[in-house]
Amino acid sequence: MQRGTMLFLFLLLFILVLPAPSGAAVVKTGAELLAEGGFAALKGKHFALITNHSAQVEGVHLIELMARQGVQPALVFTPEHGLTGSAEDGVKLSDSSVRGIPVKSLYGAVKQPQPADLKGIDLVVFDIQDVGVRFYTYISTMGLAMQAAARAGIPFWVLDRPNPLGGDDVAGFVRRELPASFTSLYPIPIAHGMTVGELALMIKGEVMLPGLEHLELSVVRMQGWQRWMRWPDTGLAWVATSPNLASFASALLYPGIGLLEGTSASEGRGSEAPFQMVGWPGIDPQLLAQRLNAEQLAGLHFEPVRFTPVSLPGKSSAPKYKNRELGGVRIEISDPHRVTPVQAGVAVLCALYGTLPEPARRVLFRPGFDDMAGSAELRQGVVAGTPAAAVSARWGASVQRFRKERQGYLLYEEGQAP
Repeated sequence: MQRGTMLFLFLLLFILVLPAPSGAAVVKTGAELLAEGGFAALKGKHFALITNHSAQVEGVHLIELMARQGVQPALVFTPEHGLTGSAEDGVKLSDSSVRGIPVKSLYGAVKQPQPADLKGIDLVVFDIQDVGVRFYTYISTMGLAMQAAARAGIPFWVLDRPNPLGGDDVAGFVRRELPASFTSLYPIPIAHGMTVGELALMIKGEVMLPGLEHLELSVVRMQGWQRWMRWPDTGLAWVATSPNLASFASALLYPGIGLLEGTSASEGRGSEAPFQMVGWPGIDPQLLAQRLNAEQLAGLHFEPVRFTPVSLPGKSSAPKYKNRELGGVRIEISDPHRVTPVQAGVAVLCALYGTLPEPARRVLFRPGFDDMAGSAELRQGVVAGTPAAAVSARWGASVQRFRKERQGYLLYEEGQAP
């Protein structure tokens, strides 16, 4: 075997299996480790890169870092919100280019790479910062791309990044009964507590999508990440993963308050704090806040507010109740480590339903809510007037089963918070 080939294989093995050191003060992502090695494992490869604006290392985008080392993808694929992350939710995107590289959207007419796209490609690399929520579409894009790579017989690498919610909080109904959709593709809880690399391994290992049996899948692990960590503990700068998740506070609350997207209530879009405010026309803010504070949700406090959603092009051009004053609450985070966001979302739904007059209750839930929730049980529990804690308890057994199923795919230690 030639010396150059042996060096390449050694570097690749080193990067892929290097154990994350315990107690590291700063997390290094998979992309950062590749960059530190000069992208040696990618040199000479004709590879496709699935990415967006979030693939950064110390403020520099992955494509720029690659260019500095004389490495360039043959093709770039992008998820919802596009390469720059500036397209609004649900906006279908067309193809473009960057640095002379073709950029193909996986959130338009097609949602996975086509056979013609992968002709001549010998590797597919995925690097996108996810938020750890089943109905956030980046993980759907990842799985469908894994399918395309498997069909073409092409290896698939995931450059791992932290789950902003950490690896311990697992909550929400497991999507099993409902037909799969792009926003609810996998039989996992709403908050799954896994990194994208771990989830990719589980998607393949548990046959969550067909055709992955022979996929050559590798994860470029992080260094320093432990399961107790939430985003502020990683030492990494927050990059808005999508237009309305511009802060970690919004991302932390998103698994629960994001469920309101499937309702007629405002989830705070069109305001300066999406997913940190909830509202409805004419509702009594004091009463709603009182109901929610009585739940004594760990790490959270609810302040009564009135706010008026407005058009914010690039974020939310047509929010619910545009230019109409709403009564509601602002959700204040006192201790991010104690927050259980899915349970908080259930509490908000129950309190909101209990505060609304009867006619409004009938139109609270929109078609598609059950798909986001993963089960009709959440909606049924709220409508029946079941206490929020009792509704949340109903997913206990399925979450325990999921925790056991995922155990063999976890790459990182629990660790201990300082």
